Amino acid sequence: MSTSLDQLKASGTVVVSDSGDFETIAVYKPQDATTNPSLILAAVNKPAYAKLVDTSVEWAKSKGGELDHQVNNAMDRLLVEFGKEILKIVPGRVSTEVDAALSFDKKATVDKAKQLIALYESEGVDRNRVLIKIASTWEGIQAARELERDHNIHCNLTLLFGFGQAVACAEAGVTLISPFVGRILDWYKKNQPEKADSFVGEADPGVQSVQKIFNYYKQHDYKTIVMGASFRNVGEIKALAGCDYLTIAPKLLQELIESNEDVPKKLESETARRDTMEKVSFVDDEQKFLDDLKNDKMAYDKLHEGIAGFDKDGKTLKDLLKEKLSS
Repeated sequence: MSTSLDQLKASGTVVVSDSGDFETIAVYKPQDATTNPSLILAAVNKPAYAKLVDTSVEWAKSKGGELDHQVNNAMDRLLVEFGKEILKIVPGRVSTEVDAALSFDKKATVDKAKQLIALYESEGVDRNRVLIKIASTWEGIQAARELERDHNIHCNLTLLFGFGQAVACAEAGVTLISPFVGRILDWYKKNQPEKADSFVGEADPGVQSVQKIFNYYKQHDYKTIVMGASFRNVGEIKALAGCDYLTIAPKLLQELIESNEDVPKKLESETARRDTMEKVSFVDDEQKFLDDLKNDKMAYDKLHEGIAGFDKDGKTLKDLLKEKLSS
């Protein structure tokens, strides 16, 4: 019998590994891989990755400049070093995240994305194998719009929780979005504890959010890829079989590979195209976008919480690099 992971792939879903620990990726044979500051921080604390840190620190020293400038250079190089190693394993693309501290600065986000792509290309990596991850703020979406349109830099819009964010991303022509299924579930369990036991499978609010986005995109013929992310259990994954992409942590990939339970296709493009959701627009109206976000307390809370979390882990990573640069 085929494994649940094989069945998920057979449903048409592209499986992506959600990990910075590239030594664990190959066994699951994913198409792509995604990283973020938290995943990279977890990985660099393992002895096996010390050489990547050392390479990044030495490179930053060779570039010179003030210590903070060297730290930023070392951080960029470290992200690219991880990306390069991952791309030796996966046949597709790796997602590399822009510093979360830049989430509300369009110009700085554009500049950082261009720097990361230039660094990848200087290391012989084609830009088409890299997705630049950017938080789904107003500024982040506008930055991605410019990067896709003017610079042929492909973007993964992350920390996406609200429908308005998803619509704006599609209108902006971004390559891929990452709606965070598990974090949506977390919010509802915390804020509606009396219903927590009912949030299972297709009744999971995170699953429902991705279903709605998927159906809307297919109905209105948007080409942006929907990649469900941040899963808490395999039930959420199975409920989204048929989604364009799903990025899954190694622990849950292992559960899927050890199971032979059926994984029937749940999301169908043709069925979605028969949906009747009215087309809406956000990408050219900042106030409308912000009002919609503020009116969705879950999306507003989780976006800002997610940025703060990634920023904290990014700063911890920079402190580690600063210590090595100063020694």
